[in-house]
Order: sequence, then structure tokens, then C-alpha cells
Amino acid sequence: MPDMGLGELEEVILLGVLSQGARAFSLEVRREIERTTGRAVSRGAFYTTLERLERKGLVEWEALQPVNARRKGTQRRFSVTPAGMEALRVSREHLRARCLRLGEALGDR
Repeated sequence: MPDMGLGELEEVILLGVLSQGARAFSLEVRREIERTTGRAVSRGAFYTTLERLERKGLVEWEALQPVNARRKGTQRRFSVTPAGMEALRVSREHLRARCLRLGEALGDR
């Protein structure tokens, strides 16, 4: 079976991590996803997908104490790996190809 690239939630999470940069702690990433997509992401789906992205080597994390954190202790700050960036590039190319096929199917010029 050919590689189908990233799933939609995987892609959205990677983009959320990228957009948050140094603030890419899980709560901030989930808020960013909800803000940009207009959809709520369940905690279970979010963390399951983050773990899958980590197993695939597309994200990594470090334990840090966020600035102005309400709770004590460290939290995971996520970042997209070079492999994650490449996966996003491949996903973009898959999306472009699908858009072209869709345009052809709809008779767009």
C-alpha cells in the first residue's frame, strides 16, 4: 500500500506546534488548533496523535517549566523534527495533486 502521507489531525497538530514555536506546550497547541480550525479536539485524540507523531519521529519534546505557569513542575514543550517538516512538505504535494484532480473532475480550467 502506498504511503498516504499525514492524516488530517496529524497535519493540524504539526502545524499547531510550528505556529506556537517556543510556546508549543500541549494546552497552547490544542487552543491554537481549536482557534484555527473552529473545531474542538478531544484530549484523548490529541495525545494519542502526539504520541504517534513522536513514534514516527515527526515531533520531539523537552521537559520545561513554562513562564507564568499556573502549576508547578515541568511540562512537555513540543517541536517538529526535520522529518516532520519533510512530512508536511510531502503532505502539501499530496494536497496539490488532489486539488488538481478535483479541479479536472469538476471541469475547472
